[in-house]
Amino acid sequence: MTARAADRARYDRATAHLDAPLAIVDLDAFDANAADLVRRAAGKPVRVASKSVRCRALLERVLAMDGFQGVMSFTLAESLWLARSGFDDVLLAYPSADRGGFAELAADPKLAGAVTVMVDDPAHLDLIDAARDGGGEVVRVCLELDTSLKLLGGRFRVGARRSPLHSPAQLAELARSVARRPGFRLVGIMAYEGHIAGVGDAVAGRPLRSRAIRLMQAAARRELAERRAEVVRAVREVVPGLEFVNGGGTGSVQHTAAEDSVTEIAAGSGLYVPRLFDNYTSFTGRPAALFAQPVVRRPGVGVVTVLGGGYPASGAAGPDRLPVPYLPEGLEYDPQEGPGEVQTPLLGSPADDLLIGDKVWFRHAKAGELCERFEALHLIEGDEVTATVPTYRGEGRTFL
Repeated sequence: MTARAADRARYDRATAHLDAPLAIVDLDAFDANAADLVRRAAGKPVRVASKSVRCRALLERVLAMDGFQGVMSFTLAESLWLARSGFDDVLLAYPSADRGGFAELAADPKLAGAVTVMVDDPAHLDLIDAARDGGGEVVRVCLELDTSLKLLGGRFRVGARRSPLHSPAQLAELARSVARRPGFRLVGIMAYEGHIAGVGDAVAGRPLRSRAIRLMQAAARRELAERRAEVVRAVREVVPGLEFVNGGGTGSVQHTAAEDSVTEIAAGSGLYVPRLFDNYTSFTGRPAALFAQPVVRRPGVGVVTVLGGGYPASGAAGPDRLPVPYLPEGLEYDPQEGPGEVQTPLLGSPADDLLIGDKVWFRHAKAGELCERFEALHLIEGDEVTATVPTYRGEGRTFL
């Protein structure tokens, strides 16, 4: 029996009393992945990206482990909710235009002390001030550095279009704007190198493309390490008491941790290890989060149909954004239909061994987005479900 077949047997036994559709997290794999993130961070604390987890119970579990410290959130509403729930170090990774949320933040000492917001434009400061509604609490602020690699005088760009702040001078100027402005305190710098941390460098069947990605990422790492150090020096000249410099992502943990200017690492997807993280040479994780769909039809030889399953991930549309049939091994989509809204045909010889009501296990393309489809995660240890915990959706929280 292969390791994957053994996992399927465990998951089927553990959930025999549960009807699909359902979602699970294998805690043995989750904990092993967490330990690997800490190992790769080499002594620097790992801040957990909540968008990649979207379950308070699992955020609490990982933050109780040595080597993890703080949450990186994705909306202001989520940040305030987490702070009210007892999370005392929440870094909002994206700028917000949530005026009501900023009014709450500026009016509550507990929230203002726990939440740090992201800015990359003086207009963000203007919006926060206009939203205060009399709230006088000092708002903690982090600046975001654009990590993209620019070549040929800026005519060629590699990396996500995020912050407009690319040079040390630009970040220092905004740092001065924050320092001069009453009601704000600059406490950190963040830089997410998505073109390094979030792009696999070992694409199956594409050796030339994979080599090109590795060469690009090596050049991008060198350029960013030098520029990030210069940015940190420039901003510290304005704000010597800067509390943190955040960088990284699951795919670049060890490389970012090696930079002296970085004080903490961000990661989250590496806990669940979705299918997009199969194509990396920098680390190997264990798939921890899966979902099961029930077999509801047997249309013919070598074919079964499961209920639903059409859960595409965000990003540029393409086959890599689709969930992948994982267990039993050997199933694939019908290319004429793909994963559907209400039903999904699956082809392959393993279909002939599946009965009506059996479970087919899938891996989502991305991590936390799976939790937008399910109200609960069944936590498996060995071959037992030892707890069932709500996702954000299960707690009635759909932030995006």
